[in-house]
Amino acid sequence: MVTIAVIDDEATARKMMGRILGQAGYKVETFGAGRPFLQQMEKKPFEIVFLDLQLPDIGGLEILAHIKTIHRDTEVIIVTGHGSIENAVEATKQGAFHYLSKPCRAHDLCLMAERAAEKINLHRENTRLKSQVGEDVQFPGFIGNSKAMQTIFETIAKVAQVNCNVLLEAETGTGKQLTARAIHEAGFKKNAPFVYFNCGGFTEELICSELFGHEKGAFTGADSCKIGLFESASGGTVLLDEIGEMPMSMQVKLLHVLQERQVLRVGGTRPVDLNIRIIAATNRDLKQLIRQGLFREDLYYRLNVVTIRLPRLSERREDIPLLIHHFIAKANKAFLKDIQGISPQALDLLMHYNFPGNVRELENIIQHAAALTEGKKLIPEDLPSRLRKLNLQDYFSEELLPMDEMEKRYISRVLVKTGNNIKAAGRILKIPRTTLWRRIKKYGLSASSDADRD
Repeated sequence: MVTIAVIDDEATARKMMGRILGQAGYKVETFGAGRPFLQQMEKKPFEIVFLDLQLPDIGGLEILAHIKTIHRDTEVIIVTGHGSIENAVEATKQGAFHYLSKPCRAHDLCLMAERAAEKINLHRENTRLKSQVGEDVQFPGFIGNSKAMQTIFETIAKVAQVNCNVLLEAETGTGKQLTARAIHEAGFKKNAPFVYFNCGGFTEELICSELFGHEKGAFTGADSCKIGLFESASGGTVLLDEIGEMPMSMQVKLLHVLQERQVLRVGGTRPVDLNIRIIAATNRDLKQLIRQGLFREDLYYRLNVVTIRLPRLSERREDIPLLIHHFIAKANKAFLKDIQGISPQALDLLMHYNFPGNVRELENIIQHAAALTEGKKLIPEDLPSRLRKLNLQDYFSEELLPMDEMEKRYISRVLVKTGNNIKAAGRILKIPRTTLWRRIKKYGLSASSDADRD
């Protein structure tokens, strides 16, 4: 629960503000002078302070200076009479969050407290995400704490220790190449070559030449012997991306390579033994291609010793804030900027976008926003126009979801908005804290160890 101090020497105003803020759900203490407040502040700092500039013992500006020097994360809201507006404006220049004129309306008090709390939660979330991005990760390049990604990490760790073929099934932009490289570098072949080849858009002759190599004089223009990618990856890993695009005639030759562990160069007569792991990747439904007669079933089972299905970004929305922070850090380096984070409103838009381009699209969006922003944090106006047009109704009308999935997404959104504050989230959801913990465990949502704080 956010803690608030109200400092005002007028008893009526002090009690009124304390009562209104307490009814709004904040933990409030009131003080009639500055020194008692400062003594209590040293014991346990308040998060928000409503400060009258005219106090009997210490000037309000002196208290403000002390707070911003010692307790930089505390937000101070100046409360002043009409005759001291100039002093209040000066206080905002010295670090105060904002100011209110007496008499304060209940709506204005609560709105100011809400905005200050939002800024505090955003700062905490930014700090937490920065620390997480900076931590050593099991597989460099991967960002994600969701249950879906933890399952992927466990599978990578297991398959990396076994010399078997792997099939990656994933949509564009979900990290197929990153996953293949992680398998390679986590295994006993990490010091051997990692070779990438995209099977889409090439003729059988070109694929043969690239993968198998050719002998001198094998065809017009073959002026010298060329070692193919399979040979060049000796002892290592070959990633065959877009395997579903490989011509049928070429699939027969690849099947022979997998069965015999040998390759015959184009124009050659002597087979070359191979010691490689093959990882095939596709964004197409290979079983559907088999039914259509476009992919060989025997090749599918040769490749499909272990299948890893990478989740869409929309299936691991709780990773979006962490990914955003990672991409902001990258953009800061690329564009020589100092963007500190993202506003709650902009984050909300991204949390409700479906991301047909997955993680790659999210990175592109953040790069776009970072390049255009003139502020210290990304706001909705920095995002592409298609995102600014989104609203909650559009998001939920895209598809009819099971009740459990709707509940999971909403709880995840509330946790993000409250900075993983379990008590605050429970208050919004109107469910007991223990019930919320059970839902978090059930849906595999992330919650920091300090999330149960008051």
